Amino acid sequence: MKLVSVNCGLPREVLWRGQNVTTSIYKKPVDGRIALRTLNLDGDQQSDLTVHGGKDKAVYCYPLEHYEYWRVELPDRSLPFGSFGENFTIEGLVEEALAEDSICVGDRFSVGSAELVVTQPRLPCYKLGIRFEMDDMVNRFFKSRRSGFYAAVIREGSVCAGDQLTRLSHDPDSVPVSEITRLYAAKEYAPEDACQVRRAIAVDALPESWKTYFQEKLERLGA
Repeated sequence: MKLVSVNCGLPREVLWRGQNVTTSIYKKPVDGRIALRTLNLDGDQQSDLTVHGGKDKAVYCYPLEHYEYWRVELPDRSLPFGSFGENFTIEGLVEEALAEDSICVGDRFSVGSAELVVTQPRLPCYKLGIRFEMDDMVNRFFKSRRSGFYAAVIREGSVCAGDQLTRLSHDPDSVPVSEITRLYAAKEYAPEDACQVRRAIAVDALPESWKTYFQEKLERLGA
């Protein structure tokens, strides 16, 4: 597994539907070794810290293999690395039909001199629509099941395009990233779904906001 591109971006103002919006979704590849710290990469900054950033979303990873899907879906679009707002464009994680099926919350990886732990899938917001200038892009992205995933930094270090990603540990009792997304969107829970949710809640790496959401949903659905 390899880190193909390291992508960073700073907040900028763009005009969207007649309003100025501040966003950091415009990421571009950077050269050389970049310091990866607890909250982000040097040269990268999130705009709205109420929904982006923080230690549980320090790094957003997106598989290179998904780009082929989007080139078919968006044939008239140029798709340079960083197009989906990812910090890391990564290659070789696909063990199942989708990388999100084989990457689990709590999986730990080394990259460069840093270490990461997978925390959650990416839930797209309206700024993805701004990036692609498409009102339906958020819905298309969510339905594609190609979410990518966020990671927290458990050891600071430096990273560079070309670095290897090595999975250091995997909890067999954890839940795939794709399952977190499915369970988030499900309107009802079968007994096996409720079991999966309880497994997810038990994973230390899953952020407290997700645990609260799932616990409340279990209670609401009587599962």
